[in-house]
Amino acid sequence: MSSPFSLLKTRRFLPFFITQSLSAFNDNLFKQSLILAVLFHLSIQGDRLLLVNLCALLFILPFLLFSALGGQLGEQYDKARLMRWLKGAEVLILLVGAAGFLTENVPVMLAALFAMGTRSALFGPAKYSILPQHLDAHELMGGNAFVEMGTFLAILGGTIGAGVLLSQADYAYAVTGGVLVTAAIGFLASQGIPSAPPVMQGLSLDWNVFRQTWRILRMGLGQTPAVSRSLLGNSWFWFVGAVYLTQIPAYAKDFLHGDESVVSLILTLFSVGIALGSLLCDRLSRGRVEMGLVPLGALGLTLFSLLLYSASPDNEGTSVALNWLAIIGEASTWPILLCILGLGTFGGLYIVPLYAVIQSRTPIGERARVIAATNILNALLMVCSALLTMLLLGGEDCRFRNCF
Repeated sequence: MSSPFSLLKTRRFLPFFITQSLSAFNDNLFKQSLILAVLFHLSIQGDRLLLVNLCALLFILPFLLFSALGGQLGEQYDKARLMRWLKGAEVLILLVGAAGFLTENVPVMLAALFAMGTRSALFGPAKYSILPQHLDAHELMGGNAFVEMGTFLAILGGTIGAGVLLSQADYAYAVTGGVLVTAAIGFLASQGIPSAPPVMQGLSLDWNVFRQTWRILRMGLGQTPAVSRSLLGNSWFWFVGAVYLTQIPAYAKDFLHGDESVVSLILTLFSVGIALGSLLCDRLSRGRVEMGLVPLGALGLTLFSLLLYSASPDNEGTSVALNWLAIIGEASTWPILLCILGLGTFGGLYIVPLYAVIQSRTPIGERARVIAATNILNALLMVCSALLTMLLLGGEDCRFRNCF
């Protein structure tokens, strides 16, 4: 069995890998920069936290509205060409977003954020459905492992990078340069993606997003049990993951008594765990697309969730915020940090086979639309996770541990 790292030496994978990783990086770099600017830099009339939540909504809403359209486009057009078009659109969108940063025009920045979410919603079906056209069957697990590893590390990099850029005195120029340079490199990388010819050229586009969203959801959930259950399992992962990721800042502050660097430490451990689990998945499966690792991943996620619950200290206030070095130096926090790493590792073992099963067992003429159905369900359950978390943490007797 060849090493999955050999894929990084091939033209049929490396340009795609760079393109999709930089897309995830830039999405989070721009979104997090806007959130931090709202919280710490811009003159805002009204509730800043409300505006932060609006940012999150404006980015996730396009996945509910336009993923179905992205699935149709992925079936009807060459996927490589579609990805190049969307990377070109990213450059134009971020020119508008950069103008918003430089002029401190919040509505313009919010419009650019919504447009970035729309671009990502259209990009996703092509991103995942192109892999079976460029990779052999025994390479699908390795290819998906790298995609998940690259995505989570890119999310981490974009989140941390935004903090670095916003710490600069001329933060608007720093953000402008960062997002535009990243977009330009991603656009250039996309030029190297080999052609992935369309398989449904006669498909007529349905511009009624609500009707087509319903049809594509029915198509996805109407697949064979292996595929439909993989869709639901995938969305469950993003539901649980969204609960964890959105509560990390509060957990770091209220339970570990840490500062912003501790949030970055937790995100790093989780993302590195995902990367390790993704690569381990390919090794354990020996390149075969199978569901056997999914129960193991689910068991590990459950076990480490229970261990994290039991290892978490009581919420006792302190006047001193600890940095990441101080947290690492505390022996009592090591079980917590190892649990977070374990959650990420078993998350990688869980999610990679699900994507590979969806890609390999869906009819070629429906693959992009079924991926679109996955993205719609993911977005829907991420919204549900936010509502559930608000319910669990709401009220006067707010208990973070209710989330467990």
